[in-house]
Amino acid sequence: MGKREDLSVLLVVAITSFMGTFLISAVNIALPTIERDFSLSAIELSWIITSFILGTALFMLPAGTWGDRNDNRRLFQWGLLLFTLSSLLCYFAPDGYWLIAGRFVQGAGAAFTGTTGQAILVATFPATRRGQVLGISVSSVYAGLALGPLAGGILTIHTGWRSLFLIATIFGLFTTLISLRYMRKNEEKARPAGKGDHIGTILFMAGLSALVYGSSRIPSLPGWAMMGGALLMLLLFLRVERNALHPLLDIRLFTHNRLFTYSSLSALINYTATFAIVFFLSLYLQKIQGLSPRDAGAVIVAQPLMMALFSPVVGRLSDKIQPRYFATLGMAMCSSGLAMLAFLSPGTSIGWIVAILIWVGIGFALFSSPNMNTIMSSVKRPQYGQASGIAASMRVFGQIISMSIITFLFSINFGSSSVEAAPDPVFMHVMQWGFLIFALIGLPGIYFSFNRGNVKQRK
Repeated sequence: MGKREDLSVLLVVAITSFMGTFLISAVNIALPTIERDFSLSAIELSWIITSFILGTALFMLPAGTWGDRNDNRRLFQWGLLLFTLSSLLCYFAPDGYWLIAGRFVQGAGAAFTGTTGQAILVATFPATRRGQVLGISVSSVYAGLALGPLAGGILTIHTGWRSLFLIATIFGLFTTLISLRYMRKNEEKARPAGKGDHIGTILFMAGLSALVYGSSRIPSLPGWAMMGGALLMLLLFLRVERNALHPLLDIRLFTHNRLFTYSSLSALINYTATFAIVFFLSLYLQKIQGLSPRDAGAVIVAQPLMMALFSPVVGRLSDKIQPRYFATLGMAMCSSGLAMLAFLSPGTSIGWIVAILIWVGIGFALFSSPNMNTIMSSVKRPQYGQASGIAASMRVFGQIISMSIITFLFSINFGSSSVEAAPDPVFMHVMQWGFLIFALIGLPGIYFSFNRGNVKQRK
């Protein structure tokens, strides 16, 4: 691909993408151990994952806008520093609440690197290599997902779950040094600096926080009240964005760009439907099937391994064949796989579970790289940071919706008890209904994927 600096940029972005998903999947495997060490309830346990996603979601959109108006590369480096320091905080966390707080800050750091990283890649490499480079970046995401369950299980058994965050700290220091050496400041700003959209940012952050926290308080009256207030704030946020001089969210991207809108909706639906797979299966394999963290990770690795193997290939093909065909097939495979997972029982064979995960993993690979290629190809250069931020936000919003549904199911069925203490039939009932709900959520994604339109051929 040419220059050492360009390759260094790709390396840094790929490593940070890898670490974010590695921690998500590795921590998922360690959840039962963390639950026992800190004596957490089922809802508190879900917040180990939710807090990271919430921290990411709150800063995804602001990061894209700030990067376009200032410098994506500098913002990326600040995100790296934040991610590294918060990983160290998680390593030394004395209880569950400190771990949840550290995970929130870690998510904020991941928001800065995840949003600006894609924009940096698109600006660094030519359009003819866009699908290939984004495919490599997406592949690193799935490599993290693939290595996380197995490595997380082994590390949890032999060195404890805290070692996961020590590894994240070491990787963070390494990538920070490389970025300072090769990721030089870009003097050219995609958009002129402005005062920013402070009111919109406050409404967005407050509304999203209330929505996520409120979902964990349902079915209590305060929980419903918080969710109602959150929806009002988010609707007011959209109204403010329509008239803002420097909007946090450019509504015109959705109202005047069908290709971008349908691709973004497809991403939101896909991540909403599929994110719960690792969370549920990690608990199912250890609680119901009686596997160790290492063996549970070895089973779950089948899905992200397929993602890592096929994403670069599909990304390269999407430069030559219309991406919507790959994305539609991939979305259909994911939905059907979720429907199959809804019929798991305590006696389901491990071989059948692995087969389903392979099927879903290939489907996800077919969807993700072409969909990201479509989103970034549907906008002009001054909108790269905004588009990248929205695309990353769709992923994180989907994950938040997915975890909110899980938290709601846990709250209704488990109350204040832990997952470990819940009767096996009750847990199976919750998991089966969860997978069925997510399979149905995936169906509209098939429609949006196919009807988005075609990407213009790049020469």
